[in-house]
Amino acid sequence: MRLRFGTDGVRGVANVDLTPELTLALGRAAARALGVDRPFVVGRDTRLSGPMLEAALAAGLAAEGAAVEVAGVLPTPAVAYLSQTRDGPGAVISASHNPFFDNGIKFFARGGRKLSDEVEDRIEAELDRLLGEPPPPGPVGSRVGTVREAADPMAGYRAHLAAVLEGRRLDGLHVVIDCGFGAASPVAFPVLDRLGAKVEVRNAEPDGTNINQGCGATSPAFLQAEVVAAGAQAGLAFDGDADRLIAVDEKGALVDGDHLLAIAALDLRDRGRLRGDAVVATVMANLGFRRAMGEHGIRLVETQVGDRYVLEAMRVEDLALGGEQSGHLIFSDLATTGDGLLSGLVLLDVMARTRRPLSELASVVTKLPQVLHNVVVARREGLEGAGSFWAEVRAVEAELGPSGRVLVRPSGTEPMVRIMVEAVTADVAEACIARLDAALTAALGPG
Repeated sequence: MRLRFGTDGVRGVANVDLTPELTLALGRAAARALGVDRPFVVGRDTRLSGPMLEAALAAGLAAEGAAVEVAGVLPTPAVAYLSQTRDGPGAVISASHNPFFDNGIKFFARGGRKLSDEVEDRIEAELDRLLGEPPPPGPVGSRVGTVREAADPMAGYRAHLAAVLEGRRLDGLHVVIDCGFGAASPVAFPVLDRLGAKVEVRNAEPDGTNINQGCGATSPAFLQAEVVAAGAQAGLAFDGDADRLIAVDEKGALVDGDHLLAIAALDLRDRGRLRGDAVVATVMANLGFRRAMGEHGIRLVETQVGDRYVLEAMRVEDLALGGEQSGHLIFSDLATTGDGLLSGLVLLDVMARTRRPLSELASVVTKLPQVLHNVVVARREGLEGAGSFWAEVRAVEAELGPSGRVLVRPSGTEPMVRIMVEAVTADVAEACIARLDAALTAALGPG
């Protein structure tokens, strides 16, 4: 069986696709590619399979001579922070927003940075060698790696989060947080409580199987009802590994990544901290977000979907802010990766400083209805040359005019083409999707 890196590490069904044997081999491959001159820090989310895979990964790393510090349950951005401050590589065992029976592994290079494509290729090549033939003996004697528990890995991360407010506090703000039974569970309340917010906690008692189950950033309806019932000023929902944030305003309305990115962009610009007066977003950013940025003189840098591409664009242009509609927000002056809790603190800080309700702050973006549709086709590779389909795309775009748009993306792994339409109403968007589905199926054949 072969493991391949996706946009954010490797994932699969724990103990089926991602077995302890494969995980051990992956640990050995990562140690070879990333080096063993600095200790690895390993964290995980709350999944039942986490301790099993944590042990296997640590064993694989140690088998190649690496020193491993096991941190236990820890948000992905906390592992990135430890990797950055200790100038060593890191690994997170998590499948993010996936159901509990899945799991995954993602690595950070020294300094808390995502791996480059070249480094991922090296790890894959080493893994193939390890799985294809009996591996050569590893280090022996005193050169065998070590595995130990990290000493209070949460302490430095908590202090780092508190420093985001630059000495300000959140006194008087009433917030409900939904930890999604994930990695935010042990850290979100202490940080917000220490900064003075009145915090009500939901879904912070993980049992290994309830992570993301009808709650958290991917199922925010629960939090919407809870915020209204509590009479709170805001709600913060995190995903399983706590690198994403979806918020809820005081009226129970969703405040997604497009809203959050716009609020942060305007605040940073007003304070002279938005380098280049630009923000990075993906092709999925809503037309309403794009219009809002244009109306306020903020340049939009567009990337393909995936926070790694957002990060790369930010690095190339030395920009301070980027993010995704899904709630990954990256503040490059504060962190090396997306951080849901950090993003929540930034949002609450804007509310506290401006004394404006979240609904008013979020109103800067008026979102257009956005309909997503996956079309299974017989010949995905024929998409580029499907002239009749692209003619229909142009016709739809002409009819929508400046009040809508069409986005077509082939899946990278499945015989599927993803179509997105934004329009003035959901009915118009659905009608356009139906036309494009029919045209695409006629051109490429049904799957």
